[in-house]
Amino acid sequence: MLETQKEVGRFCWGELLTNDVAGAKQFYGELFGWQMEDIVCGGMEYTTVKVNGDDIGGIMKTPAEAGDMPSMWGNYVTVDNVDVSAAKAEQMGGAIYVPAQDIPDTGRFCVIKDPQGAMLSLFSHNK
Repeated sequence: MLETQKEVGRFCWGELLTNDVAGAKQFYGELFGWQMEDIVCGGMEYTTVKVNGDDIGGIMKTPAEAGDMPSMWGNYVTVDNVDVSAAKAEQMGGAIYVPAQDIPDTGRFCVIKDPQGAMLSLFSHNK
């Protein structure tokens, strides 16, 4: 991950949830020339997307609990502290969609919904 992606307030990661991981990898790999690296993270299969060796995002199978949600890209923004930022979002009229949780050896994230209904993931990197 690029150091600039760790700066508070920056978009730091893009992530595709899809039911066709292989098809997505082929499509985006050919479209953008992205390199892909398959890993296991927290017991699940995950594909890290790279440009010139730099991690810029990921692709994963849509979780079963998402039901029939269509494939979609989500964005992460770096914050100092996910829990503090999530609480502030709630105080400002937003809502917590996915509660804060750790990503092993990486950091902590949550998904919020703003007062207009748009969703965004917050992420704090392991120090």
